[in-house]
Amino acid sequence: MKRIFSLALIALFAVTLTIHPFVFAQQRPQPQAPVGTTSASKPNTESTVPGRRVTRTTSRPIPPIEREVEEALRVIQDNYIDGKKLDYNAVFKSSIIGMLRSLDPHSNYYDRDEYEELKTDQRSQYFGIGASIQNYLMGKESDTFITATFEGSPAARAGLRFGDRIVAVDGTTMTGKSSLDVRDKIRGPRGSIVKIKLERASDKRVEIVELARDAVAQPSIPDAYMIKPGVGYIDMTRGFNYTTTDELEEALTGLRARGASSLVLDLRNNPGGFLDQAINVAEVFLPSGQLILTQKGRRRQQDKPHFSRNRAADPTPLVILINEYSASASEIVAGAMQDHDRALIVGQTSFGKGLVQSIIPLDDGALTLTSAKYYTPSGRLIQRDYSDGGFYDYYTRGGSPALERKEAPPKPTGSESKTDAGRAVYGGGGIAPDEAVERRAVTNAQLRLRNPMFFFARELMNGRIPNETRHRIDRSIGEGELQPSGFSLDPSLYSAFKNFLATEPSWASQMGEVERNHDFVGVELGYFLITASSGTTKGVQFLIQNDPQVAKAIGAIPRARKLAMGAKQDPGQP
Repeated sequence: MKRIFSLALIALFAVTLTIHPFVFAQQRPQPQAPVGTTSASKPNTESTVPGRRVTRTTSRPIPPIEREVEEALRVIQDNYIDGKKLDYNAVFKSSIIGMLRSLDPHSNYYDRDEYEELKTDQRSQYFGIGASIQNYLMGKESDTFITATFEGSPAARAGLRFGDRIVAVDGTTMTGKSSLDVRDKIRGPRGSIVKIKLERASDKRVEIVELARDAVAQPSIPDAYMIKPGVGYIDMTRGFNYTTTDELEEALTGLRARGASSLVLDLRNNPGGFLDQAINVAEVFLPSGQLILTQKGRRRQQDKPHFSRNRAADPTPLVILINEYSASASEIVAGAMQDHDRALIVGQTSFGKGLVQSIIPLDDGALTLTSAKYYTPSGRLIQRDYSDGGFYDYYTRGGSPALERKEAPPKPTGSESKTDAGRAVYGGGGIAPDEAVERRAVTNAQLRLRNPMFFFARELMNGRIPNETRHRIDRSIGEGELQPSGFSLDPSLYSAFKNFLATEPSWASQMGEVERNHDFVGVELGYFLITASSGTTKGVQFLIQNDPQVAKAIGAIPRARKLAMGAKQDPGQP
């Protein structure tokens, strides 16, 4: 191990937390010398720790803190009750992470497996069977179920369908495992075989299915469609990867062909991604010469403005949806559109992440190290303050998780800037929407209702609910008949669901919650039934049609059209 080991041990006893895998505005990995290499003109000495090698030059004395940390490690090895069983990789990894957390909330360390997963997420594909899976709970037992398969995937070809329970993978029981653990077990090298033991939803028979893993598309824009006449909707909630701009251009071409004269671009929950893709996406809508962002690094010569070079920018009136999970690269796009009065921003104040990370490969992993700040065209730094409080407070905005938070996050408190049209905007706390609207609230009690709703849909779609056979399907996902506009929770179906709850003792106590949450049950049950019949894409479309923030965005299109007409179209060259 190179000199980074000594530095990492400085933070050996730091409290470490696992930050969200989102909030990146990443610069692509750049080839460089290994971290911690020393000059060839200086002799080296080595000290050995089990499993690691520490290299330092003899031209400087060992700092006291390094001696203290190395001595602490020796004391642990000699005196800790399980000192002979120390997982040195875990110890050193937590040390590096602790060191980075003392810098800012977004610099992070990835070991080899995590770095490979990060790169996979950015490639718009992965190697697996092509199925969505989710945990659901009946009683005290949690199992993982197939909720959708992707067209042309190994799972679809093998006839896997909504509600199939994953009993085991390659002989290892999956009951009680998280869906992430099951996912990692199912994924693997392309062409390799995975054996999945399933309980079929259709007739409860148990069988083993052998599948050859293959490349599965994982687009950053999973859907784009006409949400109402003249209004195109683009689902851009997954992040900015290598193909995002190309996918956006393809989506826009398709929507124009279907008569879209205005657009809703959904950036809610978008965690960010590659900086160059955020710039390119903004460039689609901003004419040549308009500033997209200014990047300011450690040294003045690293400062770099980014201007649009598009001489044929898309002029379509645009509404952008954001929420508190819209971060980093998605905030770059929203901020540029807002500052140039090119789009109307609707929803909730965004996360507030104005730092840029460079991906720096190491011998056995990688660092994502903050290397710059970015400023919106009006000069705003939208990064929230992280000097007070811990990482939990930073990610939950000083309290309970966002799901339970009732109050709106505080408005940005930074200095005031002006948009091109003179509207006041502020830095220091994310992008504040032009029209604020809260999301459809979901309580913990409502979340618990999703378990019986899933199992009810599983039974209903397979003809096992008395007197309710009209929703039965005998086909694979994607070939059903239920469509987003064709579902409503009629009294008969509602009564059947309540009767189903009474059959399971652990659910009977939730009967009152069903009565109190009739509208929620109607929307969520519709989602499950449409997903089972027609796939996840149609199920999500049904949720979108019943989303108050989306309804607000559609209603704001006339105002967005006025903004688009008044936006500068020929700012000249920088």
